Amino acid sequence: MAFSLAPWRQAALLTSPVMLGYVPLGIAFGVVCVQMGYPWWVAPLMSVAVYSGAGQFLLLSLLAAQASLTEIAVASFLLGSRHLFYGLSLLERFSGAGKRKPYLIYALTDETYSLLTSHPDAEQAAMAFRVSLLNQLWWLTGSVLGALLGSALPFDSAGMEFALTALFIVLTIEMMRSVRQARPFVVGLLCAGAAIYYLPAQHVLLVAIGGACLVLLADYARQRRAP
Repeated sequence: MAFSLAPWRQAALLTSPVMLGYVPLGIAFGVVCVQMGYPWWVAPLMSVAVYSGAGQFLLLSLLAAQASLTEIAVASFLLGSRHLFYGLSLLERFSGAGKRKPYLIYALTDETYSLLTSHPDAEQAAMAFRVSLLNQLWWLTGSVLGALLGSALPFDSAGMEFALTALFIVLTIEMMRSVRQARPFVVGLLCAGAAIYYLPAQHVLLVAIGGACLVLLADYARQRRAP
């Protein structure tokens, strides 16, 4: 069977909006990674082995804060837990993916999920694979460029770590628009504020996330029991 570039051009066109976001954010990640003292190759290695934009920024922040392995594991799991629900909605579509299925599961990100579920062209497993692969390529490209720029050009990168904060603000706004309920966000804000006020810095993240989850689970159980 002859190789054709047409499907890849179609996938590239489909993923072009993601590229416009992934490349600059990947550059920011690469620069921050190098400026934190890591070798340039750590950024692309993480983008291949981890491939989680928010998760990679979070990991850098946790390492810089000398967080424990338990805090890193819990925070990373909770951050990525939304993909459990993404995956459930794509089980039927991925059932016929064959050898591509493990990679499709691994490469599922928020933006990839959005493309796979909103464009009819991405419903087929072959096109879903191309979309997933190109999206990771855009992120990897940005990571490499950022790491090389950060290594070669001496400049002050102060403030670039705010890319993580900005990313989470955008994700929170998008989630608020889709959930349309204030309760989870109020609970999260109150738990975070209480943890910052009462606890030492090394325990804030774990306690804030765990506390918010417990409160929301208790509230969910209460609503289930209500007549």
